[in-house]
Amino acid sequence: MTETTTRTSDRTYRGPAGSGVPRLAALPGVRRDVVLPQQVLETERYDTDDRRLASAGITLTLHRMPEGPPQWHLHLPDGGPAEDLRVPLAPDAGVAPAVPGELAELIRGAARDRAVRPAGRIRRVRTEARLYGEGDRPIAVVVHDEVTLATLGSATEVEAWTEVELRDTAADDSLLAELQKRFTESGLRNAGTAPDEELDRLLRPAPKARPVKAGKRGSAGAVLLEYIAAQADRLAAEELRVRRGGPDSVHQMRVASRRMRSALQAYRKLLDRKRTDPIVDGLRELGRALAPARDAEVLHERISDGLAALPPELRLGPAQALMTRYFARAEAEANAAVLTELDSERHAKLRSAIDALVERPPLTKLAARPARKEMPKLVARTAKRLEDAVKIAHDPTAEESERDVAVHSARKAGKRLRYATEVATPPVGKDAKQFAKALKGFQSALGEHQDTVVARETLRELGTLAHPAGENGFSFGLLYGRDAARADEIERDLPALWAQAWKRRNRRWLR
Repeated sequence: MTETTTRTSDRTYRGPAGSGVPRLAALPGVRRDVVLPQQVLETERYDTDDRRLASAGITLTLHRMPEGPPQWHLHLPDGGPAEDLRVPLAPDAGVAPAVPGELAELIRGAARDRAVRPAGRIRRVRTEARLYGEGDRPIAVVVHDEVTLATLGSATEVEAWTEVELRDTAADDSLLAELQKRFTESGLRNAGTAPDEELDRLLRPAPKARPVKAGKRGSAGAVLLEYIAAQADRLAAEELRVRRGGPDSVHQMRVASRRMRSALQAYRKLLDRKRTDPIVDGLRELGRALAPARDAEVLHERISDGLAALPPELRLGPAQALMTRYFARAEAEANAAVLTELDSERHAKLRSAIDALVERPPLTKLAARPARKEMPKLVARTAKRLEDAVKIAHDPTAEESERDVAVHSARKAGKRLRYATEVATPPVGKDAKQFAKALKGFQSALGEHQDTVVARETLRELGTLAHPAGENGFSFGLLYGRDAARADEIERDLPALWAQAWKRRNRRWLR
């Protein structure tokens, strides 16, 4: 936390530049005062020329303080002050230092293709007077700053003022009253904001462009755009967490990308597909890049729990150690691939395209119609896709591998239907909410089935790796058999789960 954010605002006073230090002679109860050598403190705020970091709630600052080496300070929107990152300035950084690599990586998703440069500076020329009473007891510290605040870049604004702060006070009421009187006589008044807050004001990003032709409130286009904008914000926030290695961040970023892609696909008639199809393709590629990291995370937990649940006599050989080695490599490679994708030009273009979609949505004439009437029709089209996929999954003549593919296809169609229904819930109300609830059991069963399919592939590989290493793969084979049996059980239950979810009363709102 910077020193400007820890001050006591009711003991900080501000006046015109050059007001000078208030008189400190002959103060009641003060036996002597010591004036320390003058100091210069500088804080530089870094951002892009269009303030993308500020828009994302990110603050990147370079502090140059007399009491220690210069230090970078990064505050991210999802963390408190204790989680802020601090990196010393490299000794050979020069007068215009570049952002350190470890910090540049974290802000790259927000900055994208824009350079991050000094955007503003606070400069303080400080004089500090320490007041002592009887027995050389410290009473108070009076900090006098001549403050200059300037924006940097193509447009420059400069503000200057005098600021006096009373710190570490053990003064009695009479001394406080006298100090306040002298501050007032010097033209100082209570300061409402800190210099950092003043710089925030000058560097405040321009308001986000309001969607053009988003439609009237309650129109299908307005409802869709509100949902897409929320997912765009979620995607940006989770990307930042992924870059920091936050728990469950890959999964949440993947969910946000799926939600947006499903909405764009289900409601494609409301938007110009020349603009949205490339975004759909980009989100699909993003999902593919995130999938291995998420799958490795889920599989690691599933297989670890499966081994732990086995009786000791069935955990043969160093199965846990083999699994740990396997997933350590798989997760490291998958996470590295995720960061490579997020740093790619393709991802930067996708994020820019999403921003443009939200700011300048290419809505069609159909989007102007009332959401409550139009959206159920479009959800019905997505529901038909799920119905067709389920028919194939229920085909008793299909081979096991064909059923696995069909169930997976039904799962993907079910996710798209769930998210499409989510978009329509605000205007439609309880009927849409009830429909989503009815689908939950069926969708959960499909998800678990897919987990067994992926887990069996990994368990087979783990068993294969155990043999040449002279280890016993029995435990992995046992888990494989259990997952195969669970998959068969789910397939037997699916018709009943589907019948329950697909009751006509649950679908009455679809037209």
